[in-house]
Amino acid sequence: MTDRIRARYLIETPRGLDAAAEAMAGEQSTGTFIALPGETPELHREHAARVEEVVPLGEVEHPSLAGATGPGPHVRGEVVLSFPPDNMGTELPNLLATVAGNLFELQQLSGIRLIDLELPAAFGEAHPGPQFALEGTRELAGVATGPIIGTIVKPSVGLTPEQTGELAEQLALAGLDFIKDDELMADSPHSPFEERLDAVLRGLDRAAEVTGRRPLYAANVSGEIDEMRRRTELVAARGGNCVMVNVNAVGIAGLRDVRLHSSLPIHAHRAGWGALTRDPSLGYSFRVWQQLWRLAGADHVHVNGLRNKFWEPDDSVIASARSVLEPMNGGPAAVPVFSSAQSADQAADTYAALGSADLLYVCGGGIMAHPDGVAAGVTSIRQAWDAALAGRTLVDYAETHPELAAALATFGDRRA
Repeated sequence: MTDRIRARYLIETPRGLDAAAEAMAGEQSTGTFIALPGETPELHREHAARVEEVVPLGEVEHPSLAGATGPGPHVRGEVVLSFPPDNMGTELPNLLATVAGNLFELQQLSGIRLIDLELPAAFGEAHPGPQFALEGTRELAGVATGPIIGTIVKPSVGLTPEQTGELAEQLALAGLDFIKDDELMADSPHSPFEERLDAVLRGLDRAAEVTGRRPLYAANVSGEIDEMRRRTELVAARGGNCVMVNVNAVGIAGLRDVRLHSSLPIHAHRAGWGALTRDPSLGYSFRVWQQLWRLAGADHVHVNGLRNKFWEPDDSVIASARSVLEPMNGGPAAVPVFSSAQSADQAADTYAALGSADLLYVCGGGIMAHPDGVAAGVTSIRQAWDAALAGRTLVDYAETHPELAAALATFGDRRA
């Protein structure tokens, strides 16, 4: 464990790697564009960021981003900077302002991406972290081994509270472990949060009278901080068992506030994540991003899914899931959430690539668009995972499992 904050960046610059790295260190600590009388040797020694490592990676023909100035060829490399914790303390917004602040504006850089972050133990001690994480979520869901199977309320918007409650009842009767609101549905005029929550919980109670169990229901509490706090406390008071937050929209301080006022697992949806990472020469790595949200209190973290409907390649999805399962900053493994056009078709490949069934496997259309209905959709997902865990191919297993066969025929060649 380091005694300084260490941040690793992939950079591109026309100024030379060493000069660019020094500019980065100065900008994010004691320096600016010109020497200052107050920047004494003593102050610099105590508070300056240090360039710890520079690794050249070669030249590029064209700059990745506009606005960089400099005489030389554009070169790429990895740079490690370290910062003294005394510069910002352990508050996460101030950490972000240091390791991911004006660096992205520097004219010395035609590309910059924060790819890894190593924090002193004080950060893990200062923040609540996941309250339930992987093991606690398994216990609440009643799923000791294998994947936790879930779905999203669909259509995403347009259903009334009563319609949502009836759908939740149907989904629970089908045997799901987890149901969540769509990220678009929090507190709208056509489906007010409190009315929808009550309708869903009534539906889940009716289903539990038949099945003997109630799935986790992640109610989307996203909103202004005071409203999120009120909604989170309301979910617990009404007997709910999970909340969901659109973390990029509410901010890291917003999520941390929910965590401090929640007695329930927090399902972190990453809507908007593409803006921070889609360009490979800009933004953050998922490894860094998920580390910060876990410190703030996220129990479940979305990682996309194999053969998804978005832009992300499969190897990136698996790397993201592995980072969520890695204990970090003194905290336990969290729950990677596979979502985005998932169905029975991807189960075996997901298990083979990840090497683990410690995950939440969330299928919207992959369950509700099954040609034989929602119950058959849920059954097809479980059959696919049974096959994967037993080392059987899906095609072979489908010969004696008609729900899986129908799912493969329906979803096998779809991306959306």
